[in-house]
Amino acid sequence: MKLKKGYKQLVAEAEAEIESINATQAMELLQDDSCLLVDLRDIRELRREGGIPGAIHVPRGLLEFWIDPDSPYHRKEFASGKRFIFFCNLGWRSALAAKVAQDMGLSPVCHIDGGFQAWKKCGGPVTNN
Repeated sequence: MKLKKGYKQLVAEAEAEIESINATQAMELLQDDSCLLVDLRDIRELRREGGIPGAIHVPRGLLEFWIDPDSPYHRKEFASGKRFIFFCNLGWRSALAAKVAQDMGLSPVCHIDGGFQAWKKCGGPVTNN
């Protein structure tokens, strides 16, 4: 079976339309109250590897429902007017998530290129979960 689009193409298309920041830039925004980091990793990844201090955990499968104010699952964090910085392990899921969030009208949004792995490589602080 040949797919019309594979994940690499989907991620590349998303990255062409969203803002990407590197881990160093994200670290500079960590204490900025106008920004909110959003961890999209699976709960098992979060428990195993820790997280970024102050980030909220949003299971990727619930993101659209938590963003939409008309959803019974809406989370007030997404109506805060903050800048949303999405991240996952390597930056693939977060690129797709940032694109979806942007398409839904959430603004401003970006994602951490290289994800949590890039964050750790740059010496970013990590919580023990």
